[in-house]
Amino acid sequence: MFVDSHCHLDFPELSQDLDTILDKMKQNNVGRALCVSVNLPDWPRIIALIEKYPHLVGSVGVHPDYADTPEPTLEMLCEHALHPKIVAIGETGLDYYRLSEPLDWQRARFRVHIKAGIQSGLPLIVHTRSSAEDTIRLMKEEGAHQCGGVMHCFTETWEVAQAAIEQNFYISFSGIVTFKNAHQLHEVAQKVPLERLLIETDSPYLAPVPFRGKLNDPSKVIHVAEKIADLRGVTLKEIEEASTENFFRLFQKAKA
Repeated sequence: MFVDSHCHLDFPELSQDLDTILDKMKQNNVGRALCVSVNLPDWPRIIALIEKYPHLVGSVGVHPDYADTPEPTLEMLCEHALHPKIVAIGETGLDYYRLSEPLDWQRARFRVHIKAGIQSGLPLIVHTRSSAEDTIRLMKEEGAHQCGGVMHCFTETWEVAQAAIEQNFYISFSGIVTFKNAHQLHEVAQKVPLERLLIETDSPYLAPVPFRGKLNDPSKVIHVAEKIADLRGVTLKEIEEASTENFFRLFQKAKA
């Protein structure tokens, strides 16, 4: 089966048509999906989903783009991480694209999440945009290699990918890898060790070709896998098996 390692099924664009989406996932052999948290006020929506559906798991964390939202504490994240179906800490990281300095609060929030990953023993889901240097630096300073994690929706250079892999992180590709002009990302998809590769949709955003510009959902993760297989000159089955095995190796609690 395929696994969507990063989606937002609790977002209204998807939750209002959830039965249809779950059916499409079944048709495309997408047997698991990780519903990723972006803030704490909406976190109960994720809990409701993952407690209702056996093949869905979740995370807890606050996205770096959310400036005006309750700030997570180390204690709060670790407490929420005890839920049996919460398998990761995040979505966390840095984003200098949408917001501008001073962003000390963003860096402080990222450090809290890394500490929570280490303390809880759960891997991190890291978002980085226009901030790769600081993202890698903070990961090193806080010892993120101790819990590891994934660089989600990766769009950076091969050098950044290497630095993340050295920190015990996986590299996850979204629908962006199917875009014709994503030459730098195509190179990374060819070079990432097979045992460090994950696939995702980041739905409802970033629908892969041939659905670009339309609403995305986890059933479409197969198109990400197809593109990576094509770029690497391997079978779709090989990407399916490797990415699914990698998912369960990283997110140990998802095996239950």
